[in-house]
Amino acid sequence: MAMQTTRRSALGIAAVAAMLLGTAGVASADDVWTDLRRDVFDNREVVEDGLVELDAPYRAEDAAVVPVTMRLPAAAGEVKTLTLIVDKNPAPVVATFHLGEAAGRGDRMLSTRVRIDMYSNVRAIAETADGKLHMATKFVKASGGCSAAASKDADEAFANLGKMQIRTFDTADAKDRTPPTREAQVMIRHPNFTGMQMDQVSRQYTPMRIVSEMDVKRDGERVFKMEGGISISENPNFRFSFVPGKENVIDVTAKDTEGKVFTATSAGKGA
Repeated sequence: MAMQTTRRSALGIAAVAAMLLGTAGVASADDVWTDLRRDVFDNREVVEDGLVELDAPYRAEDAAVVPVTMRLPAAAGEVKTLTLIVDKNPAPVVATFHLGEAAGRGDRMLSTRVRIDMYSNVRAIAETADGKLHMATKFVKASGGCSAAASKDADEAFANLGKMQIRTFDTADAKDRTPPTREAQVMIRHPNFTGMQMDQVSRQYTPMRIVSEMDVKRDGERVFKMEGGISISENPNFRFSFVPGKENVIDVTAKDTEGKVFTATSAGKGA
C-alpha cells in the first residue's frame, strides 16, 4: 500500500510539472483536477454530494501551517480511506488515512496542518465500503508553504526528533455525536523537511526527510493508519475522534523516510 501511495504522489508531481512546463501555458483548476483524478483514482467517478465535509481557511495566515479538518457523518457508514489533496502542491497527495474499527461508523472527524505552495483547491476524498468516492473542496489562498524556512535549524530540529505528546479528552461536540465519541491529539517533533527548503547558513537545500507513516490504535484496535507526503507541516499534529473503549489507551507508531521509528502511549482512561 505504501508503494501505491508513493506512486500516486509521484504521478501527481509529474502531472503538475507537465502542465506547468507545457506549451499550453498555465492550466486551469479543472485541468489540474482532471489529471489528478486520473492519476490518483484511476479516473473513477468522484462526486461532491455532502457525504464528506472539509473546513479550511479561505486565506491562510501561514502557508506552511494551514489547518484543515475533515468530517464524516454517520450517514457515510463504513469509510475505508480519506485522502487529502492540495491540487497545486509539488506533491499533491498530502496523505491517505486508512480508517480502522476504532474510528467507528458514526460522526467522525480528523484534522491536521498542511503546507500550501500556491493558491489552490484543497480536497478531501472519502472512499466508502461500496467503492464509491465522495469529495469536498475548499479554495485556499496561500503561497510558499512548501519552501518556507523551517522554524529551527537542522541540528536543533533533530535534537528532539520523534518526541511525541498524546492527549485524550472529551468535548461537548464529541458527546453530541451519534454515537458519542472521544477525541485525541497526537503531536510529533519532526522537521518534515520537504527538500525544497534552503539552509540559510550553507545555502544548500536541506534533504527531504518526512514522517511517511503513522499507525494510531485505541486499546489495540486501529483508529487510522496514515501514509503521508511532504505537504504535512513541520511538527505533524493530528486531532481525531475515536470510539471509546475500555481503557482508551492510544498507541502511536510513526516512521520517517530515514527508517527511524518513533512510538508513544497515552495514559488512557480519562487522561
